Amino acid sequence: MTTNQLASQATISPSRTQSDLERFVADEQRRDRVKQVRQKIDALGIKQVYFQFVSVTSRVMGKSVPAAHWESIADKGVQLWYGATADVQADRRGNYIGYGSNAAELVAIPDPETFVQLPWNKQVGRVFCTLFRHREEEDEPGAFLTSDCRGNLRRIHSDFKARHGLELRLGCEPEMMWLKRGPDGKFAGGTTKPFAYHIDQFEQLSPVIMRVHEYAIAMGLDMIQGDHEDAPGQLELNFMYDDVLRTADRLTTYRQICAQVAREFDLIATFMTKPFMGASANGCHHNVSLWRGGDEVVNMLGFDDLPGLEDSFTYRKGGENAFLRASGEWMPDQIGLHSIGGLIEHLPALTAIGSSTVNSYRRMSDTGYWAPIYADWGMQNRTVGIRVSAPGRVEYRAVDSLVNPYLMGAGLLKAFDDGLVRKLDPGQPEQRNIYEAMEAGKEVRRLPTDLRDALDALEADPVILEAMPGDMQRCFFHLKRDEWERFMATVTEWDYERFLEQLP
Repeated sequence: MTTNQLASQATISPSRTQSDLERFVADEQRRDRVKQVRQKIDALGIKQVYFQFVSVTSRVMGKSVPAAHWESIADKGVQLWYGATADVQADRRGNYIGYGSNAAELVAIPDPETFVQLPWNKQVGRVFCTLFRHREEEDEPGAFLTSDCRGNLRRIHSDFKARHGLELRLGCEPEMMWLKRGPDGKFAGGTTKPFAYHIDQFEQLSPVIMRVHEYAIAMGLDMIQGDHEDAPGQLELNFMYDDVLRTADRLTTYRQICAQVAREFDLIATFMTKPFMGASANGCHHNVSLWRGGDEVVNMLGFDDLPGLEDSFTYRKGGENAFLRASGEWMPDQIGLHSIGGLIEHLPALTAIGSSTVNSYRRMSDTGYWAPIYADWGMQNRTVGIRVSAPGRVEYRAVDSLVNPYLMGAGLLKAFDDGLVRKLDPGQPEQRNIYEAMEAGKEVRRLPTDLRDALDALEADPVILEAMPGDMQRCFFHLKRDEWERFMATVTEWDYERFLEQLP
């Protein structure tokens, strides 16, 4: 037994069991990985390590740690006020969101397998962290912090796998826009014209795209394709699908990469859902499937020696796709149909997670741009909320690029679980344009039309609320209800144009 293990066990009273934190740190596989990170730190010349986690709104939070202290702080963790999980933000009445000012400090313990070098600053490494309650809390000291969206997803997925013998693999399509920055530093229009799939527009952003790809590959993203979409400066650059947690980590990493490249080119990289009316929004379709078995395959991506631990460069490959019929036809197998049934049952509540901002509903209201606003499904039907996009793959469409992918992954798992347990029937796939089907008399639920309605739907859905255990639910609703109130209390340019001179 190592000195560190003896020291950690010496602090545990014989009369009590280990806390979640103590068990996490004492894991032998983790200890081996902590040593592997030290080897990478020395080989790569790393001077600082970012200990990072993701807030309720997907903001990347954390602290920087000198690499010389890696081992000790890898076990001890870094401490931040609990409110960091809610963006350290006050509501419009001046109350801190999620936690009071006298709340304790969380403990962020790094997951060493996520260590990777930053390609734009090679003296810096990065690790994602799992969050715990403070060791000296009166209630549940050292327990998993339930406002940790990433930790929640890992635990919810683990429970789902134990219950069903199935794992969720997810690929996302993150649309975003590259915008000009004016002399005042503010938004000054798009960098290209809104021509979908136009190679000339794609080529205009080639230097930006090449830089994004360079950094993405160096951080373990297997980039597979990309195109120019039909809004100014709008690109969709895709990476390979994988286990739901890894995909969420990679989407977070992709956003960080885009932010860095924007700084280098003096541009604005925006994931805002709807910057332009009359043009397509930034969606982030989630392509999902449930699998049995498979192997962990390291993608070396042309590296002789990886600039990080293997897990960042590893993908789940092979196994049995439970959505796919043996015949290979488009109609999903029973597991897929029940999963779609779960999605349709809970689409209104899921909308509050996938379309989580006031601006998200600009996307839902701008007609003519394939907005996924109806709770139905079909094969290759882009007018409904759920689309079978290929044999064995289901596309959930009511999600945009400001999504918190950890909350979304957890919500999808809860919907699938309910569909599988209750054997929910999604009905026959709708192959008609949904608007034509409705004109012919079909009755279909419309998804929520604004953030308030979506939050109400989520609050009334106990199944999807399970994706937000404990403190997470309180933080999410406090943050989002406050966003709605702020929006309703704001006078906009539209108000001036509409009402300023309405009466003589």
